[in-house]
Amino acid sequence: MSGSTLVFGWGNPSRGDDALGPVFVERMQHLESTHPEWGRLDFQTDFQLQVEHALDMRGHSRVLFVDASATCPAPFSLLALSPAKDASFTTHAMTPQALLHAYTELEKESPPPAWLLAIRGERFELGDALSPAAEQHLQAALAWVDNWLTSGIR
Repeated sequence: MSGSTLVFGWGNPSRGDDALGPVFVERMQHLESTHPEWGRLDFQTDFQLQVEHALDMRGHSRVLFVDASATCPAPFSLLALSPAKDASFTTHAMTPQALLHAYTELEKESPPPAWLLAIRGERFELGDALSPAAEQHLQAALAWVDNWLTSGIR
């Protein structure tokens, strides 16, 4: 794992565009074998972030969190993250910042550099399929991540 990038997508595949995080990870897994220039990648998905996911960051040189957003500008936004204890720290669903804080508390060291890739979604109702706009935003995010991984941003 040393030197690898963790790509962690979360969301509910049964709620339309909320599936953008897991679908992003699935598409990355399919593309990985044709992109050796990306370096070592590890993948993780779940319905939501939970405190035990702090341990999944062990040994990684950087982390890219990926989630759907109803409020970010289209097609996506990128935010560099810092550990922060927030209200989600004590709930069953956490923010990436709270997860980084939990890592710091558990490991007694700084977490790996981390970013949140928020992909714009439009439809989040139970039973919805991925919207055409979300599919376009997903494609733009996948094109962006190719450059991000090959440039070695830390």
